Amino acid sequence: MSLGPLTLIILALGLAGYLIGRRRAIAQVAGDIRKLHSLPPFYGRITALLTVVPALFLIAAWLLAEPAFIETKALSLIAAEDIPAGKSAALVMADVRRVADGVARLQDSGIEIAPLLASPSALKTALNGAAIVLETEPTVSTLAAAAALRDALASSRFALSIVALLLAALGLGFALSRITPEYRARNATERFAMWLLVASSLVAVLTTVGIVGSLLFETIHFFQIYPAADFFFSTEWNPQFRGGSSLGLWPLVWGTLYVSAIALVVAVPIGLMSAIYLAEYASRTTRSWVKPAIEILAGIPTIVYGLFALITVGPLLRDYFAAPLGLGNSSSSVMTAGLVMGIMVIPFVSSLSDDIINAVPQSLRDGSLGIGATPSETIRQVVIPAALPGIVGAVLLAASRAIGETMIVVMGAGAAAKLSLNPFEAMTTVTVKIVSQLTGDTEFASPETLVAFALGLTLFTLTLALNILALIIVRKYREQYE
Repeated sequence: MSLGPLTLIILALGLAGYLIGRRRAIAQVAGDIRKLHSLPPFYGRITALLTVVPALFLIAAWLLAEPAFIETKALSLIAAEDIPAGKSAALVMADVRRVADGVARLQDSGIEIAPLLASPSALKTALNGAAIVLETEPTVSTLAAAAALRDALASSRFALSIVALLLAALGLGFALSRITPEYRARNATERFAMWLLVASSLVAVLTTVGIVGSLLFETIHFFQIYPAADFFFSTEWNPQFRGGSSLGLWPLVWGTLYVSAIALVVAVPIGLMSAIYLAEYASRTTRSWVKPAIEILAGIPTIVYGLFALITVGPLLRDYFAAPLGLGNSSSSVMTAGLVMGIMVIPFVSSLSDDIINAVPQSLRDGSLGIGATPSETIRQVVIPAALPGIVGAVLLAASRAIGETMIVVMGAGAAAKLSLNPFEAMTTVTVKIVSQLTGDTEFASPETLVAFALGLTLFTLTLALNILALIIVRKYREQYE
């Protein structure tokens, strides 16, 4: 049974459990609900929760653990000679998964599979027609592994359906057996809901742990096959994918910081001043159309900003600044990407800072004006210090957005990894190289591919350091202000 119908059946059992539990509670007191500890809906709710939640949790856990178990047997069927030289078994296993998925699609389309399985070249052609691209032509062992994978997946889903429905039925029976007039259904429902909220709050924490764990695991794998000293201390970035690569970190970090710094130099003053104007000086009519107009910038796709950088800003800077000053002849430059990125992140600074400034109590303004301060002095010495934590958060969000941007850098700054102070030269960033290293053949066996995870961990550490620095600044200023 597929997951959709299985989920619908479990939800239907939960609805039935709600109705049955509610009616059972009322029937036990002959309709006099005053004899019940809780209102009848609570008996129905706890019955529905005990029916649905454990079964859905089982489905989620099963789906997470399923690949590790069903792919083991399929992997063991792949012959050693079917693994191309220089490739890993994981890459061949990816093809096995594609074959298994493609065969299922072809069967669903009514295509006879048996003749295709007898001719690997015909099967590959048919799969390519179904938009499934294989790295290599299927062999006897890979076809056997794909068949084993399909059979194991079908058996796993059948077992999942049986176990999930059985668990839902057991939950329904257990909940109904506990319904008595003295049963504290309201308390049980609230406790259950509390644990659901706790589990929901842990999702973000576990996601972060999973992200860091995956980056860390692959980074360790990278440093096992590539010297860490060369990665951290080399100033040359030259991946070859055939050996002899130089994967120095610093040209990419320098490009990232350079582009982000220019973006913040543009965005922070403009965004902060526009926020002060909207919050303290603008009339209600002006604010009603200026603020949405600024926030429109946040909704423009980054590819549009990239085109704007490539077609308009880059040639403009080249023709009127770089070329006349003898600083370069390329329209792709750090300055191009930085200026356009700064325009893009203005709403992050402006909108958030505006909301924070508006949240400053009016009593602080009234007190400052009452002792003779001018409006500008009040803003500078009272409002901005009071709103500083939020403003720092807005700037930090803008910085993180700038550091993680890819498309604008690709189209505006180019892809050259170099160390240079000239803002009119083409450079690149960490995120651009992560994408380029994982584009195409993504088998995780070569240092040229695994370096993307080391770059990702570096970027994560960089943004974490920015967060810690912002917290230190805010705490220090809060102590002085208070």
